[in-house]
Amino acid sequence: MKPIKPSRTAWQQTLALLSLVLALIILLLPQPGRAATYEAELPEQLMHGPDLCGFAPCRDVMPQATRFSHRKGSPTYVEAFGPGKDGKEEIVGYVFLSTDVVDIPAYSGKPVVTLIGMDKKGIISGVRVLKHSEPILLAGIPESVLLDFVKQYVGKSGDAKLEIGHGGSAAGAGLDAISGATVTAIAENQVISRSAYEIGRQVGIFTVEARPPARFTAVDERLNWEQLAAEGSIQHMVVKASEVGGDNSAGPYMDLYFGYLNTPTIGKSILGEQGYRRLMEDLKPTDHALFIIAKGQASFKGSGFVRGGIYDRIQVRQDALSFTFRDTDYLNLYRLVPGDTPDFKESAIFIVRSDQFNPAWPWQLALLANKQDNKTGQRSFVHFDQEYWLPARYLEGGHPKVVKPEALWKGIWSSRIPEIVLFVALLAATVALYSQRDRLVRMSNRKSKPWISRPRTFLWIASVGFFGFYLKAQPSITQVMTWFHSLLNQWKWELFLSDPFIFIFWWFIIASVLLWGRGLFCGWLCPFGSLQHLTFKLGEIIGLKRYQRLLPKALHDKLRWVKYGVFAVLVGVSLYSMELAEHLAEIEPFKTTFLVGVWNRTWPFWVFIGAIMGLSLISERPYCKYICPLGAGLAIPGRFRLFGLKRKAECETCHACASGCGSHAIDAKGKIDQMECLLCLDCMVMYYDDHACPPLVKERKRRSNAGEALTRIGADGYFVSLDSLRGTLKSAKADKESA
Repeated sequence: MKPIKPSRTAWQQTLALLSLVLALIILLLPQPGRAATYEAELPEQLMHGPDLCGFAPCRDVMPQATRFSHRKGSPTYVEAFGPGKDGKEEIVGYVFLSTDVVDIPAYSGKPVVTLIGMDKKGIISGVRVLKHSEPILLAGIPESVLLDFVKQYVGKSGDAKLEIGHGGSAAGAGLDAISGATVTAIAENQVISRSAYEIGRQVGIFTVEARPPARFTAVDERLNWEQLAAEGSIQHMVVKASEVGGDNSAGPYMDLYFGYLNTPTIGKSILGEQGYRRLMEDLKPTDHALFIIAKGQASFKGSGFVRGGIYDRIQVRQDALSFTFRDTDYLNLYRLVPGDTPDFKESAIFIVRSDQFNPAWPWQLALLANKQDNKTGQRSFVHFDQEYWLPARYLEGGHPKVVKPEALWKGIWSSRIPEIVLFVALLAATVALYSQRDRLVRMSNRKSKPWISRPRTFLWIASVGFFGFYLKAQPSITQVMTWFHSLLNQWKWELFLSDPFIFIFWWFIIASVLLWGRGLFCGWLCPFGSLQHLTFKLGEIIGLKRYQRLLPKALHDKLRWVKYGVFAVLVGVSLYSMELAEHLAEIEPFKTTFLVGVWNRTWPFWVFIGAIMGLSLISERPYCKYICPLGAGLAIPGRFRLFGLKRKAECETCHACASGCGSHAIDAKGKIDQMECLLCLDCMVMYYDDHACPPLVKERKRRSNAGEALTRIGADGYFVSLDSLRGTLKSAKADKESA
């Protein structure tokens, strides 16, 4: 491909491209007021006050109600009253806020705050999204699709098996997903389903099978702290100060240990013989004793017990039940027997006084706290849970069978095993193919490269069709920004595991970039990059080859820095506003092409995609070279790759490879810029081609004219010398004779 002659100065063309990029960003920005519930400011009274319906649109989800009660129960709900059959007021249903019941994060890592109504028969009467933090519903997918999605729940039973998608289990009810935001849909499905079921259980609509009381074994041993912790009899909870808006330099907000004392081994090991005996004498058959020790910036006792005798920092939760403690449930814990007990500042024994608490089943200790937003100064109520399950050896019959709700990401992975296997197989095949590059380029020459071109073309087609359009597995700069913010704030593996293909793809990208640079992903497997290259090949087929040109190297070397500028701007803006950064990330055409579809976007997006594809007919990967922020982000760590492409000393003055490099990645001194190289391997084919590489051509002609034999080409890219070959033959002959 020959470079074209510039008709304007390089800087004029650079300015023109930058102006085009800026214009595209402005065009792609959404109109104000488009996302009414994105990060909506919800009043504190709505989130935690007693009068939920005084601040929330409860009548929208329970239209037949004329009056609503204050919050009650645990988890909390509101009773809805309306006219009964005889005209008298009666309960017609229940209204509840999802975040009062479950804490399930969506793709943003934050829950979708949802108001739900359910009648006395357990039928969902209304669903209203009050707040979400899903960036994909800002840029690319209209927020209305989420609002339409939740309408599907109206009329369905709160205990129904509701599943995303159709054609699955006959017992389940299929729901339409949100195209391009499947993780958001799956998370919201769990939020609505589990909230409705938990409230239905609490108010008696849905019955729960009775659990037999716990019966303890006769195991009576003396264990130290380390042994108790190893078997799970003692659990450890650490809350960093940063998780509640504090400063980590002053130590954790809370460093807490706790355990169950009623069983002889644990109780006597912690309290000693006499202490355990006195405790058990004071307990009723339905009482359960827990010990807590802690240190940190805050006290687990809180301050409520001083004002009203309530310990407002801790709770015990088991299923839908929550147990709080008053001063009458508190006992002093003066001494712990184990010599290896960790340091602590405060200690206590709390008594759960309820026949509904069953120690044979798992339960959670919940630490309640006020989290301060360091940007706005606002405080919000948060809780941190640590599960406790008494070791099976202390229970007759061991642990009962407990069916726990499957983690969201596990359900997604298990439902797509065939696609995951095929996806991993294609990635593994790519690695295997590239690892044999030295053999493949030796089997090729400048005019015929079937062992490289055919597998790569297959991978481009698979990448566009299978990775891009079918799996929607197009890595994006938005994921890089999300990871960056997760590292700064709070890392949650569940957030990234929710999309198995993106998760696997990124591990592949990280490994391949460190080994070989960004070229294996960008040049071989990126769905949008592959689409551009297939479009370029289409240009050749339809007769546009004579118009296909490269920009002059001098101009290219200036324009290539634009993508690094775009990358820096996006990361910088994300530190100020993730919402604005998500809008600006529309400079990536990936979402329009694969997730949403061009036909679902407005005209600026059509123009943008059309311009890229039009240029791709006559120019090799223009978007990848000059605009792509993802490519720029991968190029930076790619500088430190372990393995690069081979070069010869003559490459410093020979420009044979540079003139044919479609990426303009070879400079005037023959050095390969690994930040720009897309690993097409054309230069490596020439490296071993004695009819294309000038040093090899010269040596081949010299030997032919001198009547010398043409030996094989070694790994250094030169003909093996005749003297070396003779020496090898003599050595082999001598070894044979001596044997």
